[in-house]
Parts: sequence; C-alpha cells; structure tokens
Amino acid sequence: MKLMDYGLTPIDFQNPPAVADPQRDDGLSRRMFVMTSLASGFAVASSPVLAEVITTDTKGLVAGEVRIPVAGGQMPAYRAMPSKPGKYPVVLVVQEIFGVHEHIKDVCRRYAKLGYFAIAPELFARQGDVSKMTDIGQILSTVVAKVPDAQVNADLDATVAFARASGRAQADRLGLVGFCWGGRAAWVYANHNPKLKAAVAYYGLLDGMKSDIKPQDPIEFASDLKVPVLGLYAGTDAYVKAETVEKMSAGLRKSGSGSEIVVFPKVDHGFNADYRPTYDKTTATYAAKLAHNWLKDHGV
Repeated sequence: MKLMDYGLTPIDFQNPPAVADPQRDDGLSRRMFVMTSLASGFAVASSPVLAEVITTDTKGLVAGEVRIPVAGGQMPAYRAMPSKPGKYPVVLVVQEIFGVHEHIKDVCRRYAKLGYFAIAPELFARQGDVSKMTDIGQILSTVVAKVPDAQVNADLDATVAFARASGRAQADRLGLVGFCWGGRAAWVYANHNPKLKAAVAYYGLLDGMKSDIKPQDPIEFASDLKVPVLGLYAGTDAYVKAETVEKMSAGLRKSGSGSEIVVFPKVDHGFNADYRPTYDKTTATYAAKLAHNWLKDHGV
C-alpha cells in the first residue's frame, strides 16, 4: 500500500497486508534494538512529500537527538526545548506509523517554540526501522503489529524519567500529543499513567486493535478513564467510524475525566500531516490551537 491510499480506504489492522522482509529476524529484533539512532528526513513510505510541508526553525531552541535509557538498552528520541535557562512543562510527542521522522521532529519544535520540553521517543526502535521501508503494508505487518502496549507504556515512562533527570523539565506538568498510531497510544497511556495531566489524541484508532499484546482497545476502558483526553477526529475517516466515535464519547461521559472528542467534518485521517495528501491546513491550524489550549487549561 502506498501513501496515496493510506487514510482513504479501510485496513484490517489485525491482519494487515503482509510483505516479506528477508532481512528481518523477528526473534533478534525483540532482544535488541534495531534502531540505535534516528533517521533523517522523511520515511521512505511517506513519499512523495507535499509542497505544504511545514519546517520550524531551531532559533531560540535546543533541539536534536538524545538517547533514553530503557529496558534492554538505549532508545533514540528527538528533543526540543527553549534555549533560555529554566525548566519547562513536558509534552510527549508520539509518532505515527512512520516513526520519528521529520514531521514528528517538527511537531516537537513547534511545541518547544510554545515553551515546552517536547520529546518524541522512537517507540519502534526494538521492532524495526520503518524509515527505510517502502510499503505501508510492510510497516504494519512487520513492525506495528508487533509492538506491545506494555512496551510503549514502559518506554514513555522512561522518557518522562529522562526528562525529569535532565534538570530542564517540570515533569509534574506532563502532557502528551499523539498522531494516528500515536493517537491510540495517547488513550492507552492516559489509562496507564494517572499522573499525566492531559493528552491529545489525533485520529487514533478506538477499536479493532485488541490482541495478546494489546489487551484493551480504548473503547473498552473509556468509562474508566481518569486523565482528561481531547480526541481530534476526522468526519470522513475510513478507519474510525462515526458510530465508534459516538460509542467512545458515551463511555467518556460516564468516566468523569472531562475527556472530549471533536470531529471535524469533511476532512480525512491525517489532516494534521502536512506532508500527506489528506492534510487540511485550516483544520490542522484550528486543531493545533485546541490542542495547545487543552494542555494549558489542564496545567501543562
């Protein structure tokens, strides 16, 4: 599957289209890190990159790759924060299926410009380097389908610990913003970590991902959620149906968490991704303002 098809037609995420990778050793990749540093530029499978792509400069920032101690080794991550001395609220930026490529790095810089210690860990580092993969089916079947929720939660916990230890972060003022795959991770991590002040989930899947390594879909724990999460969803998304969003919203209303879902009509999955054909500038700009306000309003 190529980029032009992603977000426009449904995918069975439980049984993604398999693409053989003769160079991949799944057993080995689970025991050690496949990625020891971040890739540069955009993921191959996300090409062609569109003309609308936003590039945020590093003026007034400290920005670049860091390594986070985690179980089994060190995980690469991209961190951006104001260069002015001080401690800043933390925003975890959680990647799409394309990994921590240039778009996710740019999102970190955007939040750093707003006064945050923004950090995006490469959460696929053990399972595979998606930056070099050319087909979305290959990414889904050989990497994404094999990343356990418990691993993601533990790696995000380690990222918070790294931020706290840096001396530049107010780790008690902790927020999270996740996109696509990271949008689902936003709901899951909010359920995992009650110390999270707030999260924003951009068009993350709400059901259909449950497996042995993903024990619950967000729709199953919606009524138990304690952390306020803002869901930003697309009205024509083939992956997240309107009835699923309504069921999730009904659960959230029972939770008392104050969580909300906003659905933008006439836009598709990936409306924030300025390098993709589903990008919608008006919606992305407004959604970014809602996301920032949500974090601020909840103490991040």
